[in-house]
Amino acid sequence: MRHGVGAVLVVIVATGWAGGRSALAGPIEFNRDIRPILSDKCFFCHGPDKAERQADLRLDTADGAVEDRDGSIAVVPGDPDASLLVERILSEDEYEVMPPPESGKQLTAAEKELLIEWIRQGAEYQEHWAYVPPTRPAVPEVKDTAWPAGDIDRFVLARIEAAGLTPSPDADRVTLIRRVYFDLIGLPPTPDEVDAFVSDRSEDAWERMVDRLLASRHYGERMAIYWLDLVRYADTVGYHGDQDHSTTLYRDYVIKSFNDNKPFDQFTIEQLAGDLLPEATTEQKIASGYNRLLQTSHEGGVQQKEYLAKYASDRVRNFSEVWLAGTMGCAECHDHKYDPYTAEDFYALQAVMADINDYETFKGGNTLPTKRNPEIEALSPIDEARIAEIESELTLLAGRLAEGDDAARQEIERQIKRLESEKASLQNNLRLQMVTESIKPRMIRLLPRGDWLDESGPVMEPAVPHFLPQIQKEGRVTRLDLAEWLMQEDHPQTSRVFVNRLWYLFFGEGLARSLGDFGSQGEWPTHPKLLDWLAIEFVESGWDVKHVVKLIVMSRAYRQSSLVSEELRERDPQNRLFARQGRFRLPAEMIRDNALAVSGLLVERVGGPSARPYQPAGYYAHLNFPTRRYFYDEDENQYRRGVYTHWQRQFLHPMLRAFDAPTREECTSRRSISNTPTAALTLLNDPTFVEAARVLAVRVLEQEGSDTDRIRWLWREVLSRTAQSDEVAVLAELLTQNRSAYETNEAAAGELLDVGLAPVPKELSAVELASWTAVCRAVLSLNETITRN
Repeated sequence: MRHGVGAVLVVIVATGWAGGRSALAGPIEFNRDIRPILSDKCFFCHGPDKAERQADLRLDTADGAVEDRDGSIAVVPGDPDASLLVERILSEDEYEVMPPPESGKQLTAAEKELLIEWIRQGAEYQEHWAYVPPTRPAVPEVKDTAWPAGDIDRFVLARIEAAGLTPSPDADRVTLIRRVYFDLIGLPPTPDEVDAFVSDRSEDAWERMVDRLLASRHYGERMAIYWLDLVRYADTVGYHGDQDHSTTLYRDYVIKSFNDNKPFDQFTIEQLAGDLLPEATTEQKIASGYNRLLQTSHEGGVQQKEYLAKYASDRVRNFSEVWLAGTMGCAECHDHKYDPYTAEDFYALQAVMADINDYETFKGGNTLPTKRNPEIEALSPIDEARIAEIESELTLLAGRLAEGDDAARQEIERQIKRLESEKASLQNNLRLQMVTESIKPRMIRLLPRGDWLDESGPVMEPAVPHFLPQIQKEGRVTRLDLAEWLMQEDHPQTSRVFVNRLWYLFFGEGLARSLGDFGSQGEWPTHPKLLDWLAIEFVESGWDVKHVVKLIVMSRAYRQSSLVSEELRERDPQNRLFARQGRFRLPAEMIRDNALAVSGLLVERVGGPSARPYQPAGYYAHLNFPTRRYFYDEDENQYRRGVYTHWQRQFLHPMLRAFDAPTREECTSRRSISNTPTAALTLLNDPTFVEAARVLAVRVLEQEGSDTDRIRWLWREVLSRTAQSDEVAVLAELLTQNRSAYETNEAAAGELLDVGLAPVPKELSAVELASWTAVCRAVLSLNETITRN
């Protein structure tokens, strides 16, 4: 029996409906208020997937919702009483109520209120926000005109003011310099750098520091960590034997690209289709190694047809999440249940990439590294760039040889000899790199339910998803066409996706918090107009990554304190308004880099082969085909940055795993952050951290003064700020306890000092060095040490 308007009101009151979002709150917006409810509670049975659609009813489109189906209309705009949807969501009959009880879904009173009021207001549908090309919105007016440092701040402040709140104050200058150093280069500032910034009160002090960090060679290393997560970069094949493969030149390409500020459109095109560019350079061929980063198998018994299907599907999944923040993997077996992606779209994209030569992959074996032809032998793009610099310097020096006296010429000759030696050394650093080779495209069929044995599906022509702007060309759509399509000015997703991830890197959350899902199951952006403004700014800047990064970190929003006031804790506990900065643990690689940096062990060489830090013996015991043992590096590679750590997919380095680094089997747009005893024990006992503490302790003992003076020096060296009296007291007590313990057990002191490769100064007392090492271990393990504030 259909409810009348009066009955609807009775149900509303009885269910507490009026306690939800009041109609007085203003016009309801479909994308923001209604789509999330329908997507969560209704689309599975009444959405895009035609195979699962019940009662032939679609609620994801306006046409489907208002269709007259034998006298029943789900949604009658303006008339909740005539709408079947209202009757069914308010029904108390278990056989009539929607969602049905067996679905495990249930509408809250507030959600029912929103649906009814939406219909009352006209049931207007909107195209999903992520599929509409962005346009530059007007910058909002704000009351506090003194606070914004630019347009970003005006968007942020307008939301804060609308909520009746105020931004957080600026962070203190010590916190600011640590924040921006970790965010832009992934390393801590030195005490001298902190002092210089704190004492520099000129108006452009912040901007000059930002520019210097953006120009640092370490900026590319920091940015590469996140990109390598996205493209699932690893040093091993992943499946079965998980053998090593040759791909480190691609990692160096990524680092160099960020350092050079390579335009993002060029960066994208070179990776997806560098091999298809006219007269492709060696660097562009290396970039095309992106297409080879997926997991592969070199087990002799694999079914070639099955694995070709696996590889093709993997590429579509990764492509869609990296550049579209799309979950196209859901369409491998059926039409997407929540978004417009169809199975046809999924396999049409496979067809675009069907020219990638995967047949040679099956010829690989159990060697380390395995062969994954096609491969090229080449120099790192970083080494190539340095060689070019050396050649320019040699030309200049040669021109100066005829000038000056004998002493000056001898100095120039020494410089020439040194540079020629460096050049010769670099030219010998050839490495193998998997690249993409285009062959005659394989025939791609739509695989019903993703079954590689089922050949009943239609042959697919290459195409992009049907609901997005289409590629206008005659002939076959290629990977180069696909890459260029991503960079079209009217593409709704590419620029939005990337600037949203940049915001995440510098605030701990994206403007759209679902970093890998811009679809109906993802969260509506908290600041959609700011997201679009940044997306347009990115495109109009010529896809200039550093430009957008600088805009973000120059904002007052970025410079806010991360301390939470009681009002913000109560009114905005999840920091949706960005009325304060985020506070979050450093990524795994940076935690290790920080310890190496403050100890003085860090080797800052950029690029090169993968490094192998200390690792527990026997960790690789279960790796077969071939069996292998892990040998840690006994040279400077031991102390290189975490971005260079050998990435074994099946047995990720334990330190990285303890701090939530991904195995990189799939795209990772957001790392989880856990808090476990294993992480705490890693900080205390991993040989890298023990050795870093010991080397740092040597530096402590080189300082003149009392124990208190040394503790204060240590605290500032690691944390950049002055230690408080209670902090000094705690460490002084720890030092006293350890001195006492090691004086009665000098053998234990010797064991502690025997960790790692760095030599122990003979002139230092073992008891004293061990005692200070224990103090340094404690400081390196502090939450503040591993947290970006």
